[in-house]
Amino acid sequence: MTSNWGHDMEIQYFIRGRTFDVGSPGLQDALAQIYQTSERPRCMCVSGGVEMYIAKHGEFVVKRMPDTGHLHHPTCSSFEPELSTSGRGELMGDAIISHSPDQIEIRTDFPFSRVPGKALPRGEPVVDPAEVHAPRKRMSLRGLLHFLYETAGFNRWYPAMFDRRSQFVIHKYLTEAARGIQVKGGSLEERLYVPEPFKSERKDEIGERRRRKLSILMSPEDAVQFKMAIVIGEFVGSEATPFGRKIKVKHMPDVPLYIESKAWERVEKAYGPTLQARDADVDRKPKALMAALIYAKREHLYQVDTLSLMMVSDQWIPLDGIYELPLIERLQAEGRTFLKPLKYDSKHGAAFPNVLLLDCGASPVPLHVVSAFAEPKERSAKEKALQAAGVSVWAWHTDKAMQELPPQALTRVHQAPRNHTRPRPAAPQERPEVSGDTPDNLTPAAPVDTAHAPQGQLL
Repeated sequence: MTSNWGHDMEIQYFIRGRTFDVGSPGLQDALAQIYQTSERPRCMCVSGGVEMYIAKHGEFVVKRMPDTGHLHHPTCSSFEPELSTSGRGELMGDAIISHSPDQIEIRTDFPFSRVPGKALPRGEPVVDPAEVHAPRKRMSLRGLLHFLYETAGFNRWYPAMFDRRSQFVIHKYLTEAARGIQVKGGSLEERLYVPEPFKSERKDEIGERRRRKLSILMSPEDAVQFKMAIVIGEFVGSEATPFGRKIKVKHMPDVPLYIESKAWERVEKAYGPTLQARDADVDRKPKALMAALIYAKREHLYQVDTLSLMMVSDQWIPLDGIYELPLIERLQAEGRTFLKPLKYDSKHGAAFPNVLLLDCGASPVPLHVVSAFAEPKERSAKEKALQAAGVSVWAWHTDKAMQELPPQALTRVHQAPRNHTRPRPAAPQERPEVSGDTPDNLTPAAPVDTAHAPQGQLL
């Protein structure tokens, strides 16, 4: 379910003996012919191709089949690394349940409503229970933010993405990432608001769309005190008011969020490194991306119930801490293609690679960063992971000069099976057909010119 936007590898699909580029005029017609049949398009990022799934959201969309991400070429947008490289693997099957390629259920450890009069049972434990349930993992608000971010493809980087991650892109693809996801028996898309780009001359229509989107908060049910929704946006500041702390979200200048003063003190304590990083002595200041679970305390006044922050670079690449920023910026400056593994709710995040380099050949290459200011426990976990990986592992200690990066391989662009034809674009862009007898093309990837978040969430 990852996004294909901004990639620099030519994606091609093989359908009924013909090869189509993503932008081919005939692709939609070809997909329509096999939609709801047993035939499947094949992504030709590797020799022989990988079967894909067709979804329909207005137009036909080609998506990755479950459990096939590792079969794609690392530079393909459908590639998914081994689950052991991020916190997502620990949640699969319990908190993340894939019912179909287009239908995912997320089980969270936070509610989407407040039910009055429901307290947790107290008293002595049952001595002779009828059964014992093994605890199942549930996803925190931070885990859900990581899941949406990864699904939208914002933890990946291709050189063609440079300076293209505008608020419009963030709004569009995070919103699309929520499509088809069920949470607490309802649609996440209905409960998610990502601010659209704010224009003062369009203030009224933008406000109307926002109120319409959040109107679900204004329709409480008999057994529910407050319904809740999630706002994801860039945190830009806060100030004290007689009603608690007022939080300012970029592209929502006319509508602040409110949080209790005591809760905000816990935010500052827990997310201090992320908040302080915005003033770091670096050329490109990091941002703080916020996920807030909100409810309407009164009509059109939004109160924060739960909040999570994630540090991101100026290009919206997620960061575990500012210590990763020099590596991220060097990778960008050298025109590399890479993926940032996300921790989700894992307690073993220090063992994960800080970056997976995707343009080194048929397999991703892990890159590790050891912060000179890391807590002893975290530093020890990272050192143990490096020892287990072997002597050849790439690791940069931030108190030393960064070594050379692993060399970039040639990107293999695979052709479709033999005896196929590529559809001809309409004139004047007509180009010759490509025969299956043509050998695979080898092209280098194009170069470009150019705080550690705590576990869990705050209640």
